[in-house]
Amino acid sequence: QVQLVESGGGLVQAGGSLRLSCAASGSIFSVNAMGWHRQAPGKQRQLVADVTSSGSTNYADSVKGRFTISRDNAKNTVYLQMNSLKPEDTGVYYCYEYEGFQYYWGQGTQVTVSS
Repeated sequence: QVQLVESGGGLVQAGGSLRLSCAASGSIFSVNAMGWHRQAPGKQRQLVADVTSSGSTNYADSVKGRFTISRDNAKNTVYLQMNSLKPEDTGVYYCYEYEGFQYYWGQGTQVTVSS
């Protein structure tokens, strides 16, 4: 079974930065994509960013220009550099991996941005 371990969440002031990391282990098939969703209080999960094995990236409009996703394929690790954070970025961030036509999810890490 694929296991995803997230780190890097925390509390920051508006305008600050955080870097999230997610390391995957137990992969059997080639990893097609890795990325991040987030869930704000009282709302459903939404895509933040993802990256394919070929390097193509995709971002939610709300984070373009502020967040950068990167991936180390050899380590099966994905990173999310978050700059110029806003209070509306607050939520639980979930890492995911897509392989073998299945999605696997981490437990989530809390990001809180104070005004």
